[in-house]
Amino acid sequence: MAKELLKGNVAFAEAAVRYGLQAYFGYPITPQSEALEHLSGRMIEEGRVFLQAESEVAAINMVYGAASTGVRVMTSTSGPGFSLMEEGFSYIAGSEVPVVAINMMRGGPGLGNIQPSQADYFLMTKSAGHGDFRPIVLAPSSIQEIIDMVGLAFELAEKYRTLVFIAGDGSIGQMMESAELPPMQPLRQERPEWATIGAAGRDPNYITSLYLGAKKLEAVNIRLQKKLAEIKENEVRWQEYETEDADLLLVAYGTVGRICISVMREARKQGLKVGLLRPQTLWPFPEQRIHELAKEVRGILVAEMNAGQMLEDVERAVRSPVPVHFHGRMGGVFPMVDEILADVKTLDEETR
Repeated sequence: MAKELLKGNVAFAEAAVRYGLQAYFGYPITPQSEALEHLSGRMIEEGRVFLQAESEVAAINMVYGAASTGVRVMTSTSGPGFSLMEEGFSYIAGSEVPVVAINMMRGGPGLGNIQPSQADYFLMTKSAGHGDFRPIVLAPSSIQEIIDMVGLAFELAEKYRTLVFIAGDGSIGQMMESAELPPMQPLRQERPEWATIGAAGRDPNYITSLYLGAKKLEAVNIRLQKKLAEIKENEVRWQEYETEDADLLLVAYGTVGRICISVMREARKQGLKVGLLRPQTLWPFPEQRIHELAKEVRGILVAEMNAGQMLEDVERAVRSPVPVHFHGRMGGVFPMVDEILADVKTLDEETR
């Protein structure tokens, strides 16, 4: 199909429709409200389910209910709304039903502002609800990538019967650029065998996250941990740029990863051998590849739009004496190319 000029929020919403989204429940919150607006028309046009709930708490529990029937379901929100959904995320994880949720991050804490941020990294990768579970977390850096990741998110959610988050930010939701949407795919006609769709002629299915006996709940957790280990083994994704001869390594994701491509190119123009690793999955995190690269470079610079959240995962992955520096901006402020480049030069001088 031909490329179109698309706004990020509209692009991922339309991509979800074309990838076979059957039900959407959400609540408007900037900077992702255009997705809700787009789906309010398109889902009805296609004869599918759209409902603007009275709150994010209501929306995620509607998502939970719909997912239990085996349909392809999604929600989208931003930081404050994502926080309100955490109890529902934990129930979904404990019940092992497939759900996709998109978080267009904004500045915080509190109401903060509507500017782009990456301050929900911990929220999505480490504390998305109570209990021992991890969602898969995908991190796009362009409109095309978020379109493609919507399809991947549905596939992974259904393959592993798990939660999949897409970690965007306000700039990805609001920017416009040329991208290609997928062709319209037919809706799935069959429901999975575990779905709660009526028990005529068979024993009923049960979907629950409540296990009152400690041994029963431990058995459930052991099964979940085995599944998470399988995901960690098979679903790590990242992209590398100019790492073959790099002396210094940048690590950044999403919008900042995109900015760091320009940093890397400018650094190389100035004679610095800089490479970039851009995680496409924040969980599972590409820690083994970062560990390998850390043995080949003199220093690592992590750049984020937060106070240093992915930084902790990079430091844990490095496991060597190589210095790890950090460049962060908060509150919705973009890190600029020249600012990051100045830190690259400092790192270069300190490690010679």
